[in-house]
Amino acid sequence: MDFDITQWEDYANKFGTKIIDFIPSLIGAILTLLIGFYIIKLINRLVKKFFDKKDYDVTLEKFIADLINWTLKILLFVLVVTQLGVESASLVAVIGAAGLAIGLALQGSLSNFAGGVLILLLRPFKVGDWISAQGVDGSVKEISIFNTRLITFGNQEAVIPNGKLSNDNIINYSSLGVRRNAQTWGISYDSDIKLAKDILLELVNEQETVLHDPHPEPMIVVTELADSSVNMSLRFWATNDDYWALHWYILEEGKRRLEDKGIVIPFPQRDVHVFNESGATFSGK
Repeated sequence: MDFDITQWEDYANKFGTKIIDFIPSLIGAILTLLIGFYIIKLINRLVKKFFDKKDYDVTLEKFIADLINWTLKILLFVLVVTQLGVESASLVAVIGAAGLAIGLALQGSLSNFAGGVLILLLRPFKVGDWISAQGVDGSVKEISIFNTRLITFGNQEAVIPNGKLSNDNIINYSSLGVRRNAQTWGISYDSDIKLAKDILLELVNEQETVLHDPHPEPMIVVTELADSSVNMSLRFWATNDDYWALHWYILEEGKRRLEDKGIVIPFPQRDVHVFNESGATFSGK
């Protein structure tokens, strides 16, 4: 086959012409991208300042800010691709097909997004609440579009998908502001039940942070005649801020006062009978 230099020159000229014609579009797309990122950054700042002035709920602020940010970036992508010469109709068809494929591949992420919307609308919890969900207890640090972040008692960060949160049980310990404490106390069968009840109730009523009216008064009732003890339930109300301090103090001080009055707090015991070959029996605990 003969080498035709003229034909190759024609190809090179056509290719060079197309590159030269494409350069303005490429420069325009790059400028659009840079200016677009700057505008998006500016809009995000304005949105943040707006929320700071209006003092909206932190949960709502974070969710709307993320939604605005991602929406603007998607619009910017469409503008940049259009600037490169891709027709709008073709772009819409490509985005539609890609959206379907991505939707099938990321069903979990879409479920998490829908879960985030449900959490925002139904508001089962907000930032700062202490909740129990998906086997994790912690304070809500952040609610984003796809997941929720908790800070546990041990200061670990737990990330839980919103899809699971919105479709499972959630216990919110903070929403009502007050909690009822129910401590179980066990005393021996030989101890005076009335005396033990009086000691514990007196201790609870001495605490200024224990709530009374309109909440039920502190009470103690026998709940079980167990194998080794008579179990009682001591119940009282406190605010979320005072709950744990009261709980720990009453446990420690209650044990000390019961022991001072001769009330025995037993531990589980078993009678053991041992038989040897001669038939003699040995008993012990």
